[in-house]
Amino acid sequence: MSHFSLRLAGVSCQGCINKIAKKGQSLDETFAIASTVANKTEHNTDYISARVSTALSLDETINLIESLGFTAEQGTLPSYVGAVQNVSCQKCVGKITGALRELDELAEVSIDLDKQSIEVVGLLSPQQITSSLTELGYAPNHNETQTSIEQGNSNSAAPQQVNSSAQLVRLNLFGVTCASCVASIEKAVNAAIATESAHESVTINFANRTASVYSSLTESQLVQTIENAGYGASVIVDETAAESEREQRQQQEYQHKIRHTIGGLSLGVPLMLYGMLGGSMTVNTTQQQLAWGVVGLLTLAVLWFSGRHYFIGASKAFKNRNANMDTLIALGTGSAWLYSIVVVLMPALLPDSARHLYFEASAMIIGLINLGQALELKARGRTSQAIKRLLDLRTKTALVIKNGKAITLPVEEVQIGDLVLIRAGEKIPVDGQVIEGESLIDESMLTGEPIPVLKSIKDTVSAGTINGEQNLTIQASKVGSDTMLAQIIEMVSNAQNSKPAISHLADKVSSVFVPTVMILSIITALMWYNFGPAPTVINMLVTATSVLIIACPCALGLATPISTMIGIGKSAEFGGLIRNGDALQMASNIDVVILDKTGTITQGKPSVANVEHVRETPFTLDYLTALEQGSTHPLASAVVSYCAQHKSQIAPLAVADFVNLTGRGVTANIDGHSLLLGNQRLMREQGVDISDVATKAEQWEAMAHTVIYFAIDKQLHTLLSISDPIKSESASAIAALTQLGIKVMMLTGDNEHTAKAVAQQTGVDEFHGELLPQDKLQWVETLQQRGLVVAMVGDGINDAPALAKANVGFAIGQGTDVAIESADITLIRGSLFGVSQVIEVSKATMRNIKQNLWGAFIYNSVGIPIAAGVLYPLFGVLLSPIVAGVAMSLSSITVVSNANRLRLFTPKTQEPSQGIAQAITQGDQANG
Repeated sequence: MSHFSLRLAGVSCQGCINKIAKKGQSLDETFAIASTVANKTEHNTDYISARVSTALSLDETINLIESLGFTAEQGTLPSYVGAVQNVSCQKCVGKITGALRELDELAEVSIDLDKQSIEVVGLLSPQQITSSLTELGYAPNHNETQTSIEQGNSNSAAPQQVNSSAQLVRLNLFGVTCASCVASIEKAVNAAIATESAHESVTINFANRTASVYSSLTESQLVQTIENAGYGASVIVDETAAESEREQRQQQEYQHKIRHTIGGLSLGVPLMLYGMLGGSMTVNTTQQQLAWGVVGLLTLAVLWFSGRHYFIGASKAFKNRNANMDTLIALGTGSAWLYSIVVVLMPALLPDSARHLYFEASAMIIGLINLGQALELKARGRTSQAIKRLLDLRTKTALVIKNGKAITLPVEEVQIGDLVLIRAGEKIPVDGQVIEGESLIDESMLTGEPIPVLKSIKDTVSAGTINGEQNLTIQASKVGSDTMLAQIIEMVSNAQNSKPAISHLADKVSSVFVPTVMILSIITALMWYNFGPAPTVINMLVTATSVLIIACPCALGLATPISTMIGIGKSAEFGGLIRNGDALQMASNIDVVILDKTGTITQGKPSVANVEHVRETPFTLDYLTALEQGSTHPLASAVVSYCAQHKSQIAPLAVADFVNLTGRGVTANIDGHSLLLGNQRLMREQGVDISDVATKAEQWEAMAHTVIYFAIDKQLHTLLSISDPIKSESASAIAALTQLGIKVMMLTGDNEHTAKAVAQQTGVDEFHGELLPQDKLQWVETLQQRGLVVAMVGDGINDAPALAKANVGFAIGQGTDVAIESADITLIRGSLFGVSQVIEVSKATMRNIKQNLWGAFIYNSVGIPIAAGVLYPLFGVLLSPIVAGVAMSLSSITVVSNANRLRLFTPKTQEPSQGIAQAITQGDQANG
């Protein structure tokens, strides 16, 4: 059964919908349609949106509707966007999602805890959504509420009265030096979005200096908004070019930092050694004034050459009434230099005890901070290796056959339907279907299968895979961003730029960090000036400067995104494509994993294993073929294949009154005979006596076979057992989950005997059979009500509701698009090992993030008081601003280095081949 989203015109009332439903059910008993017809006046459109569930194809469904005088075309469902309040945790999110899905079972609900906003895609009206929010206590005050409805768009040129211009724009950011810069940009963009769009959505990744903004603002408006905030931005058009540009920019920035380091330390180190070896760092004579005046000018030159970017950044922040790390560095080094130059020019204004100079502090701090940032850049560059390796799988050109000649074209110019020549040993540039030739294809980088797969005419191939020793001609079916490889790249990239819920606290602290440090610095100066021992001015300067320099917002800002990027990239190595940071975090807390059977535990390639004819008829195979040839169910294809193998000439028969009964089987009339084909439940419902074959059926079910019955005129004629081999890795993968302390449960539509046999062979803790899709959904809800974090693993349309409802949904990569779209994590290799590996990676990532956050908080909580002089009463010493600069640099380097440890993480569960891991890991080793 499939789900379609449609735009319908000419539908004026629920009676029209009932008319469509009646017609659909005459062809397919499972046909169901739900629509927004009741909300038509609210949407103020000439069309409505509808969701259809049916075994019919999309074209058949549209033809059915149009035969009744309506107009139908494929579209998307309406999107509601609005505000919420008091939504503080995932439990609140679960309550809201559950309430809305009681009204619309397949509604897609997305809630941003940080922005306190909600987006609902489905058939619910704004009134229904706001009413539910109000009942739950999460609706905002009336004057704070902002809502919008965006009707489903279509590819047709039909007029649309509701046309949302909201779009997702990805940007490279420039001049972003710390987490406070991130907060400033988010504040500026959110202020601009709030006047244009009801949905405020901006996510900034400090680790790779990118932003993702969903709004109705144009690209130029977004760039201008960021520039007005004192920073730079450019639109990301192509991910490959953007990654290359970021890498080049990082390399240039690294070289600049090294030059600035040399400039700062070239003066700072000699001055520091001079003071340490007994040289006078005070001004008492005219000769000393002249000498130190020259040093002061040299220090000013160092500040200009090696540190002007800090002063420029601080001035931009000041103009925009912001403060960032540049502000702290500029104030600290500038204050030290200014005080020292006052001592040089006007020593008589100060007592002898206050005439100490700090030129070496200014130069050393500038040099050391530049050095620390250079090392941080080097370490940070390794975090994006996963996406770089995936981008390297793409090709730049393709050999397109035009008028019988092969012409080299940029891959961007290849269109659907073009014929593409793939020479031996070349990467395949687009997804397509083989129309000429036969060759072995290496798909290991996408599927993890180490053995090349033979591809011949009508077989499909994917972009990024490698052709073997023979030429192929393919017809392009998916190009550009629609290819499987492009979708993998986009998913990994988007996920790396998302934020897990754990980052919200760090973001809030970062937004007020710099102003707080500046206030603490002023308080420190006042305390030392009024209550400190002599020399009060010197002590005041040293402590206030040290507080400014030692504070490190970067450590806080980098704590989460660096680890998230590496963790999601690491998960991709093991075939797990994580949709966002929240899914990464939730996967680390999983208590129960629910597994579907067919295609998840088993191979999903059923074949007829046994046949028992109770009554002989020469037309049995013809009847079976006629009943099953139009079905997309995997068991149906097994029956059709068996019939074709055992009878060379299948008679074409006219099928009448065909009905597909979900979870039971099919019924139809052929040549005046009533035919039934399905499971034991169908036979019982139709009054067919199957007692004579009960023992045989139980024997086959005990072998983990699925048993189906074929009856003619309510007389049992044939008993078939269908075997779907269990995947070789299923038992080991389930054992790996159990070793992680996770309960494993299997839910299947198959009978209890078969379910029991599969469970025994694979070591599943608990199993339940003969379940419909809604039964699986109910099990997920039941476990969640017990307070458990539930993961669902499935590959079919019937798994989609449970996948969407589960705390974490895992979709098998070879499964249906509906299952993949409903899931939080896609297992691209289709291996159950991917579940345990992703969970292990997520646990390691969350441990790493917590280490980074705790380290950053502890560093600042301990470092700032020490810099303020809290240890002076005990030991009589103050922290030098130079030492503060070293500590500040080391804090960021420590966070980045700790995050990079994740690159070395290896799950306990391993497979011989790791698919995408091969490409990524090889790249890491090469760049190591």
